[in-house]
Amino acid sequence: MTSMPFYVSPEQLMKDRADYARKGIARGRSVVVLGYDKGIAFVAENPSRALHKVSEIYDRIAFAAVGKYNEFENLRVAGVRYSDLRGYSYDRTDVTARGLANFYAQILGTVFTQESKPYEVEIVVAEVGDDAEDDQVYRLTYDGSVADERGFVAMGGAAETVETGLKKGWTPGMSLADALALAVGLLGQDPAGGAARELTAAQLEVAVLDRERPRRTFRRIGGSLLDALLSKDDPTRDAPSTDDPTPGPHDTLTGGAPARDDSTNPETQRPDDPGTEGSDG
Repeated sequence: MTSMPFYVSPEQLMKDRADYARKGIARGRSVVVLGYDKGIAFVAENPSRALHKVSEIYDRIAFAAVGKYNEFENLRVAGVRYSDLRGYSYDRTDVTARGLANFYAQILGTVFTQESKPYEVEIVVAEVGDDAEDDQVYRLTYDGSVADERGFVAMGGAAETVETGLKKGWTPGMSLADALALAVGLLGQDPAGGAARELTAAQLEVAVLDRERPRRTFRRIGGSLLDALLSKDDPTRDAPSTDDPTPGPHDTLTGGAPARDDSTNPETQRPDDPGTEGSDG
């Protein structure tokens, strides 16, 4: 006697996969992407100094993600390779956030429908333009859906609470210090209504796409500069910095292979590093 195979309707299967992915993403700490007067800022609660949620992809393009670290790191590396190949084969101006978002949408959509487990990730691809009207920010979810965002976007476990605060507090043309103060304050809020936390520079990962920089616009902000920007009483909080201590994946004028990134080297990751197991926490 043969048993009947277990049947699950396509609708139920897709719903189960979506619920699974959303639960994984909700466990991750939030990331905020918002415009300021000179570009686009990325703010994430991330105490790890090795495992980044925000990274450079190309000259004017950056990537931010929440969810399962190994999955969004695979997407980041694939994006760097896609951008390098396109920029080298055609022209650097042919590498755009829109093209990269479409590339990621195809990957995420294929994994969601054809693989046994969907990616537990949510990502943002952002490109800084010559002025604020030309900035592009695309949000991609686990199933490959793409949304064209304007001004700001929040991802992760407390995304709804943070976005509500951004709608009330964000205005076009904010200074970097004001934008960071708004983002950090919202990241420290308790979605359940408890007491707010005061996040320090050591608990944050901050980067910007600065439209006033030549060609490579991405830079990380940390150390004394971040402390000054977060200090409400420090007169140097808006002081610009020309330092770029973190080399990005593109240091040549003609494309080429990405530079070595030790954050993806298994030898540099201890098993007890935050973010190496399950979601990014």
